Amino acid sequence: MPTAPADGLAALEELSSWQTALRAQFPIVTAHPDLAYLDSAATAQKPQAVLDAVHTYLTTTNANAGRGTYTWANQTTALVRETGQRIKEFLHDPDPGQSGVHFVSGTTDGLRTIARDWLTAFLGDGDEVIVPFADHQANILPWLETRDLLARQGIRVLVRPMPYQSPSGDYDLAALDQLLNRRTRFVAVSHVHHVYGGDMNIHRIRRLVGPRVAICLDAAQSVGHLPVSMTELDVDFAVFSGHKALALPGSGAIWARNIRGPRFTPGGWSGSPNTTGIVSLRAALDWLDTAGTDRIERWTRALASRLTDGLRRLSMYEILGCQTSLAADTEVQRRQGIVTFRHRGIDSGDLGFILFSHGFMVRSDSHCQGSAGEKQESVRVSLHVYNTTEEIDRLLAVLATLE
Repeated sequence: MPTAPADGLAALEELSSWQTALRAQFPIVTAHPDLAYLDSAATAQKPQAVLDAVHTYLTTTNANAGRGTYTWANQTTALVRETGQRIKEFLHDPDPGQSGVHFVSGTTDGLRTIARDWLTAFLGDGDEVIVPFADHQANILPWLETRDLLARQGIRVLVRPMPYQSPSGDYDLAALDQLLNRRTRFVAVSHVHHVYGGDMNIHRIRRLVGPRVAICLDAAQSVGHLPVSMTELDVDFAVFSGHKALALPGSGAIWARNIRGPRFTPGGWSGSPNTTGIVSLRAALDWLDTAGTDRIERWTRALASRLTDGLRRLSMYEILGCQTSLAADTEVQRRQGIVTFRHRGIDSGDLGFILFSHGFMVRSDSHCQGSAGEKQESVRVSLHVYNTTEEIDRLLAVLATLE
């Protein structure tokens, strides 16, 4: 049987009853005990409390926000406004009176909105931005589109690639330090890498770039999975998707600190907000606070440790990301609940089909990684609070038969 580091074993034992109670709150999970959903980095499953909140809203208060004076419309308008404040609380906003929250359809939409409606006004001719070309394409393409848009206006902006350490996939802070100069104005980063599973140590990025440079955080793989504090991270924007944080698809938010550059205001007519998605997002944040994102992080990291420790004992598998973090006795910061790997003899797409035939739902492709990322497809296992040690052990048992 695979083992895990001492802290991982302690977490799995200490939180076992807590996890069992929470798992029971996910109807789709309990309805399919023969299946193991291991694709939460793509979208997370929804607890009953979120489903109930949506049902209650649609059957008691459903109306458009900001466009009526009757009771349901007023209640919906208040709900949207209060959810914005709830997001600030959840993110430990250091200055909620100065910051703003703007609802979007997801992380991709949010990052593109920042690029279009804020970055174009922030940058001038000769300015430089640093972009993470081995992260998710959602955190790459909007910044390139901004460069091209400004170029058509005669404004030259230089895009510099974020340097990485190989093979860990961590940002290379020493190399980044060499890139920085007085024309560096903006840095795009990810909080948790969607392939390598590492916490990208954004607090160190802020110390390195100094107080003048704006930082935009892709928090798609952190919000809803671990504690996230804007006070600690000191970034200018944080963007996340509701559907990865236990809420409905089509919901998400931009948090803007508004202390560097012009105040962020989305341009144009915004149209009707996704009120149902916003309702689900508020309910999801309430559920996460009650469950405890610190405990969710401990649980998923312990499961990831159990999986990586088992995989590294199987010679036919290559685990992506920091290799030092795989050892059970390592002192290196362990990865979050994302483990990505390849079989040395079986195509990753085929391996995904094989695993599904045994009841495991995983992601098996290139994971929307940018041009500087992996050139070969892989299998990604991504975990949440509803996953169990028994699922990890069964998965390892199946993988061992393919040695």
